[in-house]
Amino acid sequence: MAIQNQTKKWVFATLTSLILVSAGPIFSAQGAQLSAPLAGALQPGAPVTFADIIEQVSPAVVSINVITKENDRVRGRGDLDNVPEFFREWLERQAPGQNRPTPREGRSLGSGFLISENGHVVTNHHVIDKASEITVRFQDGREFTAELIGSDERTDLAVLKIEDNKKFVHVEFANDVKLRVGDWVVAVGNPFGLGGTATAGIVSATGREIGGSAYDFIQVDASINRGNSGGPTFDLYGNVVGVNSQILSPSGGNIGIGFAIPARVASKITRELIAKGSVTRGWLGVTLQPVDQDLADSQGLIEAKGAIVSEVVADSPADKSGFEDGDIILQLDGVEIEDARDLTRRVGELFVGHNAKFVVSRSGRKKTLRVKIGERANSTPQVPEPVVVIDQVNEFGLVLGTMNSADRDILNIDDDRGIVIKRVESGSQASRKGLRSGNAILSVSDADIRSLSDFDKAVELAKAKGLKAIRLLVRTPGGQIYIALRIDKK
Repeated sequence: MAIQNQTKKWVFATLTSLILVSAGPIFSAQGAQLSAPLAGALQPGAPVTFADIIEQVSPAVVSINVITKENDRVRGRGDLDNVPEFFREWLERQAPGQNRPTPREGRSLGSGFLISENGHVVTNHHVIDKASEITVRFQDGREFTAELIGSDERTDLAVLKIEDNKKFVHVEFANDVKLRVGDWVVAVGNPFGLGGTATAGIVSATGREIGGSAYDFIQVDASINRGNSGGPTFDLYGNVVGVNSQILSPSGGNIGIGFAIPARVASKITRELIAKGSVTRGWLGVTLQPVDQDLADSQGLIEAKGAIVSEVVADSPADKSGFEDGDIILQLDGVEIEDARDLTRRVGELFVGHNAKFVVSRSGRKKTLRVKIGERANSTPQVPEPVVVIDQVNEFGLVLGTMNSADRDILNIDDDRGIVIKRVESGSQASRKGLRSGNAILSVSDADIRSLSDFDKAVELAKAKGLKAIRLLVRTPGGQIYIALRIDKK
């Protein structure tokens, strides 16, 4: 379902099935390796037809029908939640059942595909999130009630299980397929609930960063719409090279920009979900920030690559292996690190217990450190903070961070309130309103701010209330000021 606002700005929307095209080994819908690409790949330029490919893989592509049930309150003379307590008892006697929770049913549609003959179905997390009942429907009309095996919100992937006394036709994830911009794409899915729809296009980009995700996406221009979420992306050899997850659209309809989760990521995550119902991610135990050219120059590095360690978490794998604040991580297991986001992704994909080799620059000299990767903080309650934090520009054009003692001394802040503005994006709303790096945000809409999560929660609360703007109390070197930022995108 597309996410959109009333002013029709560009937004990312969730979607379903897509089919990508690229070179690689050949698999049939039964998972058997073939000897040559399907018809269409043999043509120099645009293939004559995609019919053979679609006919081969379509039996493994399904529609996902979801029912959700959430408690709602019976409405009559008003919501008693907002009535003063001393009136509430009297009003409840006047309107019995007024405030009684009742189940509210919702329905949503998506796509998916089978990856095993035993009935394992891959789809998106957002398709089945909060589902009370999930039905899988094949193009031939067969329907099965599905069991949720596990889901992973961070990668937007989920695995379902259906049962039958016959083996299911299925497809397989591609291994080591190198997609190129311009490779052909075919999508099969359930757009707008129509079911069994195929579209074709090309790979528009690879390694695309979307919405601050730690994972890269494949961008394709095959026609993708609401209801395609969770469907497979195939190459011309019948390989699943991606799982559809998002689109860029002003209205929720297709404009030729869709995004799929790469098979490299989807294959690993789905295997873990099938094995244990959840995903365990690698943990290093450092806070990171990007390396700009000035930082690179200060360490004698030619290029502004890698990730600088701004803080090492106590008793973490990094701490035990000799990492120090200020280390610039250049390589992981022999692979060069592009930036902090790249390192976050690579560490997160490592298995717990993996013996990793890092190359760092310390005081202008390179040093090799070996680390036994731990378990990421969100799976280990004893660790209070996430492992890796990457600077991200928020919707207002701000990069925010936690305050240290030096920040508080400069701004003369003597209590525990405040988060610091680390950077203001040029031309952004925040820049136009006069916010500057080094300023501190003390409150949002009168709610004291002590952490980055406090800021996010205050913004979401204002949106939930239907406010058009939020009011910030900002401390600058010259004193305190209030600044309003719009949240209605006007």
